[in-house]
Amino acid sequence: MRRAIVVPEIGAGAALISAWYAHLGERVYAGDRVVELLLGAATFDVTSPVTGMLVERLASLGDHVAVGQVVGYVEEEDDA
Repeated sequence: MRRAIVVPEIGAGAALISAWYAHLGERVYAGDRVVELLLGAATFDVTSPVTGMLVERLASLGDHVAVGQVVGYVEEEDDA
């Protein structure tokens, strides 16, 4: 099942994507940082909601993103 990577509430309406820590096709673990947001002089890490593979990026470096916006998807691993 695909799970969305969502921009969390960070105290402002928008932020800039300053880094992707995970590459497409890379395995990530729940809680791993996958993308960095820049807001003024502060940075915020957005983490993977589940363990799985990063399968899609909907935003690129330098893009402005809003709170609640989906920036990518992780394909969740089955527990079986």
